[in-house]
Amino acid sequence: MKRSYNICCVVVLSALMLVLMGQVPGSAAANCSYTELVVCAGAVTSPQPPSSDCCARVKEQKTCFCGYLQNPTLRQYVTPKDAQRVARECGVALPKC
Repeated sequence: MKRSYNICCVVVLSALMLVLMGQVPGSAAANCSYTELVVCAGAVTSPQPPSSDCCARVKEQKTCFCGYLQNPTLRQYVTPKDAQRVARECGVALPKC
């Protein structure tokens, strides 16, 4: 059961990263790693506020947001509404894509 939960968290966090950040061409792409947002899984899947570690990762990945928002694979797991809520609570404005 714990393994299933861990796999689910990884999928949810991966989805969050894709929704928030997307693939960015050029040198910025090297910094776009949705796995960095795994620490945000709890905040994305529940009403709990994001941790300071989650917010730090969201801020680091800000340049990747558009690509993640446009990724249909991540949208299966993370709604734009949840991604926006976490970003907002972290003080990060989502760009217009």
